[in-house]
Amino acid sequence: MIKRLLLGCLLALSGWSAWALSPELASRIAAGESDDRVAALQQALAAGDASLGPFLRALQDGRVRVKAGQAVVIAEGAEPPADAEEPLLNNRMRREIESALAGLDLLSPDRDTRAKALATLRDDADASKLPLLEKALSTEADAKLREQLHALVAGAKLSSADAAQRKAAAAELSGSADPATRALLLEKLAAETDLAAKSAMQKAAADIADRLAWGERAQLLFSGLSLGSVLLLVALGLAITYGLMGVINMAHGELLMVGAYATYLVQQGFRAWAPAAFDYYLWLALPASFLVAALVGAAMERSVIRWLYGRPLETLLATWGISLVLMQAVRTLFGAQNVAVENPAWLSGGWALLPNLTLPYNRLAILVFAALVLVGMGALLAKTRLGLMVRGVTQNRRMAACVGVNTAKVDTMAFALGSGIAGLAGCALSQIGNVGPDLGQSYIVDAFMVVVLGGVGQLAGTVYAGLGLGVLSKLLEGWQGAVLAKIALLLLLVLVIQKKPQGLFALKGRSVE
Repeated sequence: MIKRLLLGCLLALSGWSAWALSPELASRIAAGESDDRVAALQQALAAGDASLGPFLRALQDGRVRVKAGQAVVIAEGAEPPADAEEPLLNNRMRREIESALAGLDLLSPDRDTRAKALATLRDDADASKLPLLEKALSTEADAKLREQLHALVAGAKLSSADAAQRKAAAAELSGSADPATRALLLEKLAAETDLAAKSAMQKAAADIADRLAWGERAQLLFSGLSLGSVLLLVALGLAITYGLMGVINMAHGELLMVGAYATYLVQQGFRAWAPAAFDYYLWLALPASFLVAALVGAAMERSVIRWLYGRPLETLLATWGISLVLMQAVRTLFGAQNVAVENPAWLSGGWALLPNLTLPYNRLAILVFAALVLVGMGALLAKTRLGLMVRGVTQNRRMAACVGVNTAKVDTMAFALGSGIAGLAGCALSQIGNVGPDLGQSYIVDAFMVVVLGGVGQLAGTVYAGLGLGVLSKLLEGWQGAVLAKIALLLLLVLVIQKKPQGLFALKGRSVE
């Protein structure tokens, strides 16, 4: 019976490959001391035997038995011999088997399988796998995978017993920009005894650290610009309602929240009625968030704010009350917990420029979106009849009324425009953070800082202040932490206002009584 099982095992193994795994080597892998089993596994792996993979998978699946010192592969569904022992797989052997299977997968014709194998071997390549890695490198045709495999081969050579080979591998890795490669060099450096190899590893680690530092600087700059673009979007609407109209709108943050919840409702509608078109929901959410926030803003202006022009303290108190009403309304309708707004597939993931520098697609989209909103708002105020009337009313209300401008209608349209832009900002913010009743509270202070610092009524000042505060905030956060960074920014704003009460880009001209 045992002879027939052994014969069937060997025939099956022979059918897997012309280089059948020998019964002696299979038995050493299946049973014995861990060190001996690992050595036998590495020996079989170095030979690149294709029959090793099916045997290891059978071992993982519990279909291998040891009888009289011989390894027997049991067919799926078959009963194992009653007097055969099942090999013991401890954590070390499981890791070694997974690593060996990943090494064998490097020779797979499927690119995704090879990429997954490279990711598995990234932290587990040593000199014992060099023959297999070099064989895979010689046959790899994909340029990206070949580059990763080349680095993996060099990393494996760091474990070589030959000091000259370790030195050459360190020099080869010095051109990398991968934090994992630097960590591997530092790990090997701690145990290195050869002076030449040690010096090469130190130099390679220092070169990689310098390269990574540039990636960190670029990541910091991008984070600052990303935050600046968010602040710019939030402040653009406030630049109209506060900068042009002089209304201290403490409910501006809640208008962002309204736009974000409008986006959530559009998303839910697509999920319920058009799931196949879910990735396109954002194209409908943008105008919906603008219109909903604009309607809420128009209702605010017609019902409350129209009676308070020229009375900044009263508008502050009134709009603060409106903000509380809006937050409680949202809590009543949607609950106090945050709601989930998902990114479309085309906004998921990021653009990896360096191993430590990835630009998320949703942040890049907000940068572009903020620029488009800014250009559109500038064109509307400078090139359209509505923009002409808004500028006329804000500069000299009485004269505008004398030439036939309906100032009350212009006030409503201007406030609705500013509120709609806040809704667009809420739609954008829903793609990068949580959407909840307190969403607007996180941005209202920063938005006022941007408008005041840039100069009341100045779009250019809003742009410079928004991007500048974003970058400066990230720089200070990296230096002193988020809380101290916020305090430092507030102190900076106080100093600027002391010197330039009208902001950095105040309008120039003579005062008119």
